[in-house]
Order: sequence, then C-alpha cells, then structure tokens
Amino acid sequence: MKRVRDYTDGDVHTYSPVARALAGVLFSCLLTMGQDEPGKSSRKVRSAGGAIPDSPQAVEVDTPSIQDNSFLIEEAYNQEDGVIQHISFFQHSLVNDDWVYTLTDEWPLRGLKHQLSFSVSGIDVSGFANSGVGWGDTALNYRYQLIGDGAAKVAVAPRFTLLFPSGDWRVGHGSGGVGLQTSLPVSIQHGQRLATHWNAGATWIPHARDSDGHKAGTVGVNLGQSFVWLASSRFNALLETTWNSSEQVVSNGLTSRRHDVFISPGIRWAYNFKNGLQIVPGVGLPLGVGPSSGNRALILYLSFEHPFRWARSHPAERE
Repeated sequence: MKRVRDYTDGDVHTYSPVARALAGVLFSCLLTMGQDEPGKSSRKVRSAGGAIPDSPQAVEVDTPSIQDNSFLIEEAYNQEDGVIQHISFFQHSLVNDDWVYTLTDEWPLRGLKHQLSFSVSGIDVSGFANSGVGWGDTALNYRYQLIGDGAAKVAVAPRFTLLFPSGDWRVGHGSGGVGLQTSLPVSIQHGQRLATHWNAGATWIPHARDSDGHKAGTVGVNLGQSFVWLASSRFNALLETTWNSSEQVVSNGLTSRRHDVFISPGIRWAYNFKNGLQIVPGVGLPLGVGPSSGNRALILYLSFEHPFRWARSHPAERE
C-alpha cells in the first residue's frame, strides 16, 4: 500500500515549518531512545542475532525485534493472533507544499493466516484551485500468509485490496472511482544482520476521473525492493527503492502514462514496554532518480503495536 506520491518539479529547496518541527521531535526521540526499560514480549520474532525462538539455537529475547515497520515497501508478515498494529505515515514534499497522511489499522483474523486492515488518508495537493486539506481515498485490505511467518527465513503474504473513492476527484484528492489492487510481498532473512523485502503489484480503476470530470480506465503497476540492516533489535537502517508506472485520465477514454523512481534511505527504532506495547518511530528521505529526478520528500513514521484481547481467537479456533 505504501508508495511515493507523485510530485511536480519545483525550485523550493527549504523544509516547511511543519516538516522541520516534526523532524526535530523525532530526532530528539532518537537521541533518547536508549533511556526506556525494555520489557519482555510474547511475539515469536527473529532476534537481532538471527536465532529463531523455539528453535534449538534460540535464547531468551528481552526486546522484540523491529520487523514489520518499513515505510514504502510492504513486508510479508501478518499480525500474530491477538496483536494489532496502528500505523501513522506522513509524507511531505520538499519541492512544494504537497503532503499526505495515512492511518492504517491491521487486525489478525482467527490467527496468523488471515489479516484484515484498512487505510484512511488526509491529503493536500498544490496545483488545484480551492483545494485545501481533505480526505483521500480509502482502502480495505485482506492479506493471506501463504508461506512462513515472522520467524521464518522466507515469508510470502499476497494482499488483495478494494479501493473506495472517498477523496474529492475535483481537487485531486482521489481517483473518482472504485478500484482493485493486488500486491505480492516477499521477505527474506539473510544471515544475522540483513533482511530484504520484494514487492510486485498492480492497481486497476475501471472508471477513474480527472478534475474536469473526464472518465477512463486506468492501470498501474509497481515494483519495490528494500535492504534492512539489523544494527540491533531496536535500531534498523533501511534503503528502499520503488518504481511506479501509473496512468492519469486526460480525456474521456484516454490516459497518459508516467513513471516514477525513488530511492529512500531511512532509519527506525523501537521502544518496548513490559505490557507488550512496541512503539516504532522512523524517518525516511525519498529522493527521485531518473524520470523523478529533482523530487524529494520527507517521511515521518509512527507505529503502535500491542496485544488486544478482542482480537484474539477463541481456543477452539486456534486448534
């Protein structure tokens, strides 16, 4: 679901006051991240040293690893039974005033195999008269854990998404039509300190609209890949790369295609608490290359993951 938005070229090279303030808050968190007392967790995740819990080589891990907290690339790890996640994602263009905020909730459905989630968004785009801040489109997602889990060397979890046109297409806040999306994320653990994640996906909106009300069907495809350096169980460095080929409506029945390529270095770190809560902030800096050269953005990420009794299946369902 997460991908770099399209930004127009510009010559503004300064951070906005909002971006500076938010970046300052997260940088302060980074400087103090070692001050909290880590707590134990029941999550069965791979430790920073590469040992898998419940395996002969496993040791007791007081701090759960950061695992499903990438920014632009989707990782192939469903939520464990009884554990839910709330993800805030904010991306601000550094060449104009465009920004987007998404809130995603992920819930397990009777165990690890099935997961439901939804994403709502707020958005502000330049280039549209009287646009302002408004709702973006909404996504309802189902993901199936086909292979592996958070403790496996290889995990695969295909996703299927229904897109609802809740954003106002007249001011560039939405597509103007119901859509379908699919994604195939693959996650691989390489040794003790490196993980990679691979994405391939497609989006189809049969009756998309432009701001003038023209209608046409649009098809988009995307690829993505990331390297995650597991510096410790509580601090990771990321390098994410995304390629998107999307269509925009230009007239009734006609579309134009554009390509976007971004490379995004980033960092993420964790605060773990005795009650099972894990808070993961993160910062990323997408940089446009090739057809997107000159575009830059700032990503601010914040995840809350915790046990929730109502999300836990009944004993009979776990057998």
